[in-house]
Amino acid sequence: MSARLFAALELPDPVRTALGAFGRTAAADDFALRAVGDDALHVTLAFLGHRPLDDIEPAREAVRGAAGGPVAGLSLGDALWLAPRRPHVLTVEVVDRDGALFALQERLVAALVEAVGYEPDRRRFRPHVTVARVRQGAAPRRRGLPETPRADFAGEAVVLFRSWLGGGPARYEALERSAI
Repeated sequence: MSARLFAALELPDPVRTALGAFGRTAAADDFALRAVGDDALHVTLAFLGHRPLDDIEPAREAVRGAAGGPVAGLSLGDALWLAPRRPHVLTVEVVDRDGALFALQERLVAALVEAVGYEPDRRRFRPHVTVARVRQGAAPRRRGLPETPRADFAGEAVVLFRSWLGGGPARYEALERSAI
């Protein structure tokens, strides 16, 4: 038995609300897009994938240990299609003006490597929030998006999530929440 795990930065409610509205508006204008629900909006810091259930407790401890220090100086940036050549998600960039988010992500990755043997993604960390997913087999219109919301904010917490797939959009269960 295994659990699909990831660690993420929790966003303030007003930021999630603004991003959710952006995703819903973009999806209303383009059948290829399916908006992500407000309650599922986050910044992924580390995707662990399917892990043995015995990894949950050490991963929870890693999240608690990495969460120290405020993560302020964040703002919403431009809309980004990922992957750029053949997009599968519409995202909004998160700008980290003072490097606190990058430092948190590095601490968290190091703690997860030590705790559960996590193998970090080789790609550079690119903080973003997925606001809509491209339906399978569909090609989104890449122009004419609504205006991207703007907000300055601080991260609220680091959360270890278990994601449940099947029967519609992924559902996320918070296993650990550590305020920052």
